[in-house]
Amino acid sequence: MAQIPNLDNAPLNLTSLREQSQKDLLSILRNVRGKKCLVVDPKLSGSLSLIIQTSSLKDNGVELRLLGAEPVQTDCARVVYLVRSRIDLMKIISAHIHNDIAKGVQREYSVYFVPRRTVVCEKILEEEKVHQLLTIGEYPLYIIPLDEDVLSFELDLAYRESRVDGDTSSIWHIAKAIHKLEFTFGVIPNVRAKGKASARVADILNHLQVEEPINSADMGASEINTVILLDREVDMITPMCTQLTYEGLVDEFLHISNGSVELDASIMGAQQDGKKMKVPLNSSDKLFKEIRDLNFEVVVQVLRQKATSMKQDYTEMTTTTQSVSELKDFVKKLNSLPEITRHINLAQHLSTFTSKPSFPGLLDMEQTIVEGENYDICFEYIEEMIHKQEPLMNVLRLLVLLSITNLGLPKRNFDYLRRELLHSYGFEHMPTLYNLEKAGLFKKQEAKTNWQTIKHALKLVVADTDTANPNDIAYVFSGYAPLSIRLVQHALRSGWRPIEETLKLLPGPHSESKRGGYSSSPSFDALPGTASNLDKMADGRRSLVLVVFIGGVTFAEISALRFLSAQEGMAYDLIVATTKIINGQTVLEPFMDRVNL
Repeated sequence: MAQIPNLDNAPLNLTSLREQSQKDLLSILRNVRGKKCLVVDPKLSGSLSLIIQTSSLKDNGVELRLLGAEPVQTDCARVVYLVRSRIDLMKIISAHIHNDIAKGVQREYSVYFVPRRTVVCEKILEEEKVHQLLTIGEYPLYIIPLDEDVLSFELDLAYRESRVDGDTSSIWHIAKAIHKLEFTFGVIPNVRAKGKASARVADILNHLQVEEPINSADMGASEINTVILLDREVDMITPMCTQLTYEGLVDEFLHISNGSVELDASIMGAQQDGKKMKVPLNSSDKLFKEIRDLNFEVVVQVLRQKATSMKQDYTEMTTTTQSVSELKDFVKKLNSLPEITRHINLAQHLSTFTSKPSFPGLLDMEQTIVEGENYDICFEYIEEMIHKQEPLMNVLRLLVLLSITNLGLPKRNFDYLRRELLHSYGFEHMPTLYNLEKAGLFKKQEAKTNWQTIKHALKLVVADTDTANPNDIAYVFSGYAPLSIRLVQHALRSGWRPIEETLKLLPGPHSESKRGGYSSSPSFDALPGTASNLDKMADGRRSLVLVVFIGGVTFAEISALRFLSAQEGMAYDLIVATTKIINGQTVLEPFMDRVNL
């Protein structure tokens, strides 16, 4: 099945973005005469699968290969490398070329950097003495539609690079990507930012408008009313909690990558033992679109009802005489059978994880930490996990959650848990703990925690959450409302001014600005909570708010935003842009450096 999502129902014309990316790539390939071998950086291959079908590449005389340490096996005389600007990749490409030269193989080589070339990479190619053999260019792939309301900058390491390595290049990339959106959809008049990186992106956006101005007179009214920029460091609590929406839970246990999940075929009911199959998960699947944002408990009930209804229809069909019209309706229902079967199989597989006795215990502990009422119980629980040698990632997630909600751990507890971790899991994890400490995720307590104040001010813990008929975003974590989405909720309904004192307790500065020439736009400080004529586009659509997560966003947070957008009286459609889709594991993995001692 095609992985490329259908974007027809997107609140913006995202199809035009994808078509431009296709056009740019095909232009690069057509500039290389004849048959050619396209060697793709493995990290980019998934991104390309969301932009262009493999068949389209083959139609343009392209052989496809993934970049690896081994020389490229191809008969093509022309090789095109499509890579990120990374030093290690430059050395691999140089080794390939030197290998060809040693064997007397003559080829034409091109390297296209995604999204832009860098001086340091070209310097490596010069040092390796292959620069003069290469045609060098850029493929400006700054942003990719993952679904009809989700965009990705595909910056997997942005959070770690900025927090540990001091590399802030991703900030420029994000600003450039948003500015490219403005060339298509108009200058965004309202900008809110919370966090150090977000404030910097807002500044760069204003500089880009001076350096590469967009003529607002030619563009007309902007299709995007507001951009809200949020640093992940403002809320590292949410990704450390286990997501309880259907899509979020699939990602937690099975890891969704580029809109699909790879599973053993047997899990999906196929008689192919040992074989893997990709299951697409995007809004092109109507049933998935219906259930993706529901709490998993509710999803199981919905699937049971659909299966029962189908069974009853079949029984009636085989025992009574039906009209042609009734037969036609039944056949239509049968067309949805593969989708129902697919999600029943997936839900059944997820249940093998959620039915373990340890799962509700973990959820209870996460809730206890978030409530922040009993530090000693939480500390003892983590200590016991370490002594039982439970999966290190599970331990680190709870440890980071406890550390953040307490502004660090008391020195005695910090030193003790650090020592116990290394004894239990090995001293090769010292760099990981160092990275987490440098990023402020697991550290010694230096000040009294203000978590209780933040929690109460933003109503982050909601008792008696109704997951079946939710009236609050807290349903996505069965009682915890994602802090990040509470900030978005306040920004949309009453502005940030009423919660300014609470914002000051969260990491990084906050800023809000109007960009010139938009006097007809709603007041930035009080974006209305009810629709008005100013909130409508010329064609009657609601205005759009772009919510940008710098450092990653979870599927549960996306579900919470969709819930907000669907509420009665909401004046805006919401669309998400992110450096990557994350969960607690994938956001911490880049911090896990290993060394051989």
